[in-house]
Amino acid sequence: MVLVDPESAVILRLRGPLKLKCQLDSTDVVLMQKAISRTFEVLRLQVKSESCVLAVCDSPVLIWPNKCVFEEISPDTPCEDIFQLIQTDDQETGGKRSTKKKNRKGLSASVINLSLMMEVTNPGPLPAPILTRTVQKSHFLFTTLPMDCAVCTSSSNTIKDGCGRLLEALTRQLFEMEKVTLQQMRGATLCVPEPLHFLLPEPDGLVTVVFPRGVPDKELEAQRKELHEQFKLPDDRPYFRRANAYHFPNEPYKDGYLRNPHAVLTHPTLDNGKVYLVQGIYSYHHYMQDRMDDNGWGCAYRSLQTVCSWFQQQGYVEHCVPSHKEIQQALVDVGDKQASFVGSRQWIGSIEVQAVLNHLLGVTSKIMFVSQGSELSSKGRELANHFLTEGTPIMIGGGVLAHTILGVAWSETTGEIRYLILDPHYTGAEDLQVITEKGWCGWKGPDFWDQTAYYNLCLPQRPRAI
Repeated sequence: MVLVDPESAVILRLRGPLKLKCQLDSTDVVLMQKAISRTFEVLRLQVKSESCVLAVCDSPVLIWPNKCVFEEISPDTPCEDIFQLIQTDDQETGGKRSTKKKNRKGLSASVINLSLMMEVTNPGPLPAPILTRTVQKSHFLFTTLPMDCAVCTSSSNTIKDGCGRLLEALTRQLFEMEKVTLQQMRGATLCVPEPLHFLLPEPDGLVTVVFPRGVPDKELEAQRKELHEQFKLPDDRPYFRRANAYHFPNEPYKDGYLRNPHAVLTHPTLDNGKVYLVQGIYSYHHYMQDRMDDNGWGCAYRSLQTVCSWFQQQGYVEHCVPSHKEIQQALVDVGDKQASFVGSRQWIGSIEVQAVLNHLLGVTSKIMFVSQGSELSSKGRELANHFLTEGTPIMIGGGVLAHTILGVAWSETTGEIRYLILDPHYTGAEDLQVITEKGWCGWKGPDFWDQTAYYNLCLPQRPRAI
């Protein structure tokens, strides 16, 4: 499933609970596994039955895919037309909810969310109830399977075709859940399987993997190695850690930070120039966030937090983005600062950033030193190579200011260069339009730097791990 054309791609995402109910009449492992497999087969038959219903969220659309019954639409309705029936959170005059088509600009694909349901009643006369009583010892297993399937399709494809592919994905996911459940079974205790979506490099695109819930990433390395081999992925960076899970564009991040604000910018045009950018996802940290008034002294702390967020969101570390106090305590712990440094408003620089990354995250960094800002324009090759091979954000400190470099546009033939800067000195709200239009995240020329000040650049190195 490939996301190739953001303007025409639609993701159909189907979620809903399926109840796994299994009676175990024996403690024999083989018999228990057979009983669980039979229960999964019953669930797969339910998915293929006429009682299976798909409901388009926030709309009146109901679909019985196995009966080819569609309410409010026809089977041949293009997927893109479904958006006209989905209510948004925008309020129109009079308090009514808007049903206008959602704005899809800037999304990797539009998402149609569907809920999985099962009819519990059947038409026709009801038989008289019959009560039976059986006395026997047995173990009853019950859990809820969190079904979550996603398929990518063209906006012009019909909803009938999309629903057919969703049912196929649902059936495959039940087979994968059965496999994980049996592998992780300990006695009569079940481990709930957890489906996660990952966006891989083309041509693979969006894929779904089932992991056992509650099992930490460090214990799933063998499974990740198999997946890397299956999809022919490099073995020097993670693709299948939980932090790598695809974040659907219609779901806001719960922590409130902006992600990758540079993604909406237009790249500069240089003669024979190429653009080299940060690889992956980071969050934008700047002055006055987290109820912390660090205006005038905390810019390097904020740049460091952005760098830490990159390592966290690529799945390299599970450590949370450190607070100012945690950063200061780390510098005390490594012997760089006195105990009185904790809680102060003292600045830090690139050398301190390097020490904190190593102490808290186990990440090594290279330091690039330039004696004056005018020399930075000659560092295009080194910076381009860093983003090409490491892909991490760079913290740069010089004079009394610190910034984050997210990329460079550089011409090898002319030496012309532009820098993609994320400015931690911003003090406003998380408004992407303001941040990009006012240049808090934007492309800068060599004159952006103080031509006479010296600069230290901290270039974090990407760990080689999956």
